[in-house]
Order: sequence, then C-alpha cells, then structure tokens
Amino acid sequence: MPMQFHVRRKDREITDPQALKAVLKTTKYVSIALCMDNEPYIVSLSHGYDENRNCLYFHCAGEGKKLAYINANNKAWGQAVLDYGVTDECDYAYISVHFSGTVSLIEDLNEKQHAIEVMVRQLSTKPEEKLSKIKPEKLAKTTMGRIDITYMTGKQHRQPKP
Repeated sequence: MPMQFHVRRKDREITDPQALKAVLKTTKYVSIALCMDNEPYIVSLSHGYDENRNCLYFHCAGEGKKLAYINANNKAWGQAVLDYGVTDECDYAYISVHFSGTVSLIEDLNEKQHAIEVMVRQLSTKPEEKLSKIKPEKLAKTTMGRIDITYMTGKQHRQPKP
C-alpha cells in the first residue's frame, strides 16, 4: 500500500467510494505513472472501469515503452480528472481521483472480451454497433491490460451545477 497522506483541505476531500468510482466510470482517459530503474514515466490511456472488479481495462501496442515499464515494475499510480473550467468567481472547478494498483497483461480471451466490452460501453456512444464489429481472432492478437485498484482518494473544488 502506498504511503498515505491526508488531504490538506478536508472540505474538498471525497470520502464516498461511490463518488470516486463514478469519476472512473465517467472519464474517457486516465494518466498513469510507472517507474523503471528509478526513472519515472507517465502515459495517458483510454480505459473502461469495471466497478464489480474494481479495475481499469486498457489496450495498447504489443511493444514499446509502456510495456517495458510495466514488465519491469507493475505498480502504477493514476489520476482521472473531470474538468469543469473556470467559475464565475475565477476559481477552478474540478473533481480528481487518484488511485494506485498493479498492472497485468491479459492473456485469457474471455477476459479480453469482457475488457473490450467494458471499454466500448464506457467510451462509445454506439457501443452495441462497435462491439458487433470486434472479431475474436483480432481480439486474440490485441494487447490488453488491467489495473487492479488497491487504493483510491479524491478531491473536488466547486461541485458542478446541474
């Protein structure tokens, strides 16, 4: 478990687990920090959040810097942000969720199918249409990952007006 710090502004802390999960289900991408040989690396990923499994799914190229870092050290720290912009009072309105977890690559075709369904349902305005185009043979060749979340914290400033 990562070193824990308190939120300095308790009035902005999000303590409701459902509110934290709602951000991960709403955002289209997260940024994750990885580390290898004491060298940090940050990358943004489109994702799908599976609330039942408390994990994020993503897909990526079958080789490259991200995979080298994941293979060297599968610990990740991530952030998702809902950005509401500058308010009338010249403050900045946002909700952010930070999380830590372990990253693994998915080999099982059934889990890949589940992962792509979670992602497409979160990212697409026409998920059923998109899912009907995904062929098992292509999915089998797709590199997919899962981040199992072990810790979440959140902060908000100026809850958005409905």
